[in-house]
Amino acid sequence: MNRTEERAFNRLLAFIQEELEFESGFYNNAYLDRRITARMRRTDHDDYQEYQRLLERDDSEREALLDSLSINVTGFFRNPDAWEKLRLILRELTEANRTVNVWSAPCADGREPYSVAMLARDDPEIAAERLNILGTDINPEILDVARTGVFKTSQTTDIADELEPLTEYEPYVEQEETQFTVKDTIKRMVTFEQHDLIRGDPKRNFDLVLCRNLLIYIDSSYKTPIFETIRDSLGDGGYLMIGMTETLPTDCRESFEPIYKRQRIYRRT
Repeated sequence: MNRTEERAFNRLLAFIQEELEFESGFYNNAYLDRRITARMRRTDHDDYQEYQRLLERDDSEREALLDSLSINVTGFFRNPDAWEKLRLILRELTEANRTVNVWSAPCADGREPYSVAMLARDDPEIAAERLNILGTDINPEILDVARTGVFKTSQTTDIADELEPLTEYEPYVEQEETQFTVKDTIKRMVTFEQHDLIRGDPKRNFDLVLCRNLLIYIDSSYKTPIFETIRDSLGDGGYLMIGMTETLPTDCRESFEPIYKRQRIYRRT
């Protein structure tokens, strides 16, 4: 973008942060620009200044933009190869006669923590009754969706295909035409709560943390605080799983040893 566009873009970001109370500084500009220009196209606006004027007068567009900026891209068993390695981790963790704490952050609409629960129920070598699964996200609206456990198949999402890693999905999900509802036996295994990975306090004594496909959107200066929160949330020898295209920040690598490097699964040292 040229200098005029850049100034207009920065003014828009300042407006979003001040008026919409969205911490735009946490995210890299390429991600923010993609999401904002997508809304501009949907509303037939050609430049940032015009779109800012729309936001100033249209509360519904403010809500639509905030929803777009929230990182809600998810799926059941995203990257199935990684889940096969996670299966081995869950078997190992539940061998001991104790509660195993799992944290999915950010959990978006809940499909990731529900996937953990379904995998545990589906695998006879995982003691599912020992799992305590927490899903957190900064967005309270998407957490409301997660708690319902209701998902719909669209032109770009085939939930039945997403559930393919399971031996069978019928014991865990009810299907009615294009709507899938997670059954209560699975929903009871997962608790949801609001949490900010950057500014929130660490959790305590987690055995496994899944923080997948967040870092690709986050500004590099905030990646280290996220991993410090995760590190302090893990018990000794606890496991971390990140996205398949993500890497650990250089100054955090001494805290984690790779267990399944290609699948981005690490253990706290």
